[in-house]
Amino acid sequence: MEQVDLNINGVVREVSVEKNWTLLKALRDGLRFTGTKCGCETGDCGACMVIIDGKAVRSCLVKAVNVSGKVIETIEGLAAGENLHPIQQAFIDGGAVQCGFCTPGMIMSAKALLDVNQSPTEAEIREAIDMNICRCTGYEKIVESIFMAAERMNGGKNE
Repeated sequence: MEQVDLNINGVVREVSVEKNWTLLKALRDGLRFTGTKCGCETGDCGACMVIIDGKAVRSCLVKAVNVSGKVIETIEGLAAGENLHPIQQAFIDGGAVQCGFCTPGMIMSAKALLDVNQSPTEAEIREAIDMNICRCTGYEKIVESIFMAAERMNGGKNE
């Protein structure tokens, strides 16, 4: 085992990892950040999406030892206490959550997009969530919820 310092949601945390551990394994097993879901472990489903240095990244494809010193955001870091992040609230209000398994990854992909583009087009939203698979919703409510979140985050200026 080796010690790695990971900056997760603004807090540097020390975690013991094997050299071959993915960031997903370090988050879930080493640090108990279970909001990041383990789906396929091959980078196909997007359930494990996190944001690393501003970009949506599938944490099952990244070695934990390679992200020391980088800024990592997980779903657990979005809410402020009991106040949900606008994207989380929009997913609830828009009915974009069914089984919920893909939801953390979808929200993190949406956040990475909205952090750099506060008025995305439908095509840009669909491209941003292209690495995420949902088997329940058909994506329409997800796309609508991301539009809703963008509008709320932009003070209603996306109309």
